[in-house]
Amino acid sequence: MGPLFPLNLIGEETNLIIGFFIGIGFGFLLEAAGFTNTRKLAGVFYGYDFVVLKVFFSAAITAGIGIYLLSYYGYLDVKEIYYPQTFWIPTLIGGFIMALGFIIGGFCPGTSICAAATGKVDAIIFVGGAIVGVFFYSVTFDAIWAPIRDSGAMGKVNIASWMGISQGLFLFLLTIIAVMAFFAVTIIQKRVTSKRDYKL
Repeated sequence: MGPLFPLNLIGEETNLIIGFFIGIGFGFLLEAAGFTNTRKLAGVFYGYDFVVLKVFFSAAITAGIGIYLLSYYGYLDVKEIYYPQTFWIPTLIGGFIMALGFIIGGFCPGTSICAAATGKVDAIIFVGGAIVGVFFYSVTFDAIWAPIRDSGAMGKVNIASWMGISQGLFLFLLTIIAVMAFFAVTIIQKRVTSKRDYKL
């Protein structure tokens, strides 16, 4: 899986099998953590539950530090890691649409599939809506989205390089921001939940 496949260390069939089981494991962990519950996911936007933000922020920082250390000690060539080019205008538009769907439906694409697999009716409807959205995008692509897709091109952007600082400094600053964010959202959550409990 991943870097093992293009290096011909495993075959295509083995790659698919490993990916299949990784997907099952990921879905199991999402369900076990409660991330297929719309109330927990929407809680980020309403201020009463920030577990999702903390988990994904922690995962991003852990992955970033891990990649940095592997690269620093010569175990990983960062230049071989693929990431797409940045087009900031369609990214902002797509992010807004996804955030809107997240707030209204209480799911992101991944969690909606996991929740639908467990039989949650709202998730099944959400996935159906996503399919309709994909179909709408495809049939209106030439008329609406084609001119937007390649707008705001910035090439392959590395945030640290774009800011003019080292990777290590960027990760250090990001970790500080995460700690401050965790502290802030904890205060917000306590205030929101205390008000809700008071009204109840």
